[in-house]
Amino acid sequence: MDKKYTEINSKCIDKWVEEGWEWGQPISHEVFEKARNNDWFVLLTPTKPVPKDWFCEMKNAKILGLASGGGQQMPIFTALGAKCTVLDYSEKQLLREKEVAERENYEIETVRADITNPLPFEGESFDLIFHPVSNCYIENALPVWKECYRVLKKGGILLAGLDNGINYIFDDEEKMVIRKLPFNPLKDKQLYEDSVKNNWGIQFSHTIEEQIGGQLQAGFVLTDIYQDTNGVGRLHEFNVPTFYATRAIKK
Repeated sequence: MDKKYTEINSKCIDKWVEEGWEWGQPISHEVFEKARNNDWFVLLTPTKPVPKDWFCEMKNAKILGLASGGGQQMPIFTALGAKCTVLDYSEKQLLREKEVAERENYEIETVRADITNPLPFEGESFDLIFHPVSNCYIENALPVWKECYRVLKKGGILLAGLDNGINYIFDDEEKMVIRKLPFNPLKDKQLYEDSVKNNWGIQFSHTIEEQIGGQLQAGFVLTDIYQDTNGVGRLHEFNVPTFYATRAIKK
């Protein structure tokens, strides 16, 4: 097994973007213009827009898009007057951000970095961190929550999209439970080989103790939460929640 699984994931996501992955398709000029007129929404999970009262005052806010490349959320926040930095380990996802910024004539700081390492920012640098579903690509979530707490200003907001692990136990048709949790290819040679062969990337399930408990352990105060589905497929048709989103504050 390759210990540098995050490199595998970076290249895998680059390939997905080239193949038309929905989370790598940047917003249009029309959507950007609507956002400038305060007509907007963004997603942390597949289908439910993030409530607007979850956000801080956006004008001049310093926002970090954490593992949030793709040109979908940062352009919206920029249109609302925020100063945005986006960190991602996928070169293609960062390229999408640069393409939108060039098209709409604004500046954005793009940082290619692995979130399993300490974040390359000073403490108390940001008013808000926007972290869509992405820690399913790392084995240990707690260090990321601690780094989020460190780089947020006092009173800063962490918005996170999270996977509850249900998708990992089902077959492709979502009819049969074929795997057990936790889902961790680094501890299962066959699962690792299947993940590489099928171009899944090296993904991981995380418990509620790791996700919400990890945020609390890092020092955050949880203020709100909602569930979401896949948006398509059999589990979605049966209204089975497979994702959730959290809003937490650095006190």
